[in-house]
Amino acid sequence: MKIGVVGVKGGWSSELLAETVEKRTGYGLLVEMDKVRLDLDAETAYLNGLDLRELDALIIKKIGARYSPDLMDRLETLRFLNRQGLPMFSAPENIMRVLDRLSCTVGLRLAGIPMPPTTITESVDQALTAVEKYEEAVFKPLYTSKARGMTVISAGEGAREKIAEYRSNHKTMYIQKTIDLGPQDLGLVFLGGEYLTTYARRKQIGEWNTTTASGGKYGAFTPSDGVIALAKKAQEPFGLDFTCVDVALTPDGPMVFEVSAFGGFRGIQEACGMDAASLYVDFVLKRL
Repeated sequence: MKIGVVGVKGGWSSELLAETVEKRTGYGLLVEMDKVRLDLDAETAYLNGLDLRELDALIIKKIGARYSPDLMDRLETLRFLNRQGLPMFSAPENIMRVLDRLSCTVGLRLAGIPMPPTTITESVDQALTAVEKYEEAVFKPLYTSKARGMTVISAGEGAREKIAEYRSNHKTMYIQKTIDLGPQDLGLVFLGGEYLTTYARRKQIGEWNTTTASGGKYGAFTPSDGVIALAKKAQEPFGLDFTCVDVALTPDGPMVFEVSAFGGFRGIQEACGMDAASLYVDFVLKRL
């Protein structure tokens, strides 16, 4: 079979997945979306002269090195190919629903998933009202990962000025109440909608978030059946083939932060000793 991997050249997980596909099938292709040409008249897309519809499938690992609205345009190219009959894992339309933080949050809340108190507004005045209500809040860009671009703002002197400064770069403000994470949060991994494993992200002393970009470390963790059931319910509406659900164990019970558009491999490997790339390729081959 000829299976391509949509990813980023030099990206650890992209390269690992492409190498794993090549070992299993004898064919390897890393598809960088900035090098793809969509030809709507020919109803296909090309990569260096290769008609991508000649492939048996695409596995979408990464659309770009950083999250941004531009990635939605790249997903539209893949959506067109998918509609023309090229199997994809996960389906581009499903990825679109979680790539945008607001879209993901709306989907989770409509499904009745518990999340930290959240406010969405374009108004500095309304944002200030939310911060005063929450006492402390995290302002999160709609397209981001590993807490990049996030800002913590507390109620009190200078809050309005900090909000206005943030608003100058982010028209739509996504504001979430700061909650007590404790020392860690969790990543619950699902493959084909079925629970696979869990890893913890343990934050560095003095940091407000647990991401590895802020010094967080991966560790093993065994969640309760209730937490697994909550995470399973959270990812179900999105229909992703491989994903990770971010869950915090708070004094008010477990809460979901987000459902990942692509899911990570490193936490699974370092904390759980599992080869996520091999498991994912096995899943794709069985589906095909």
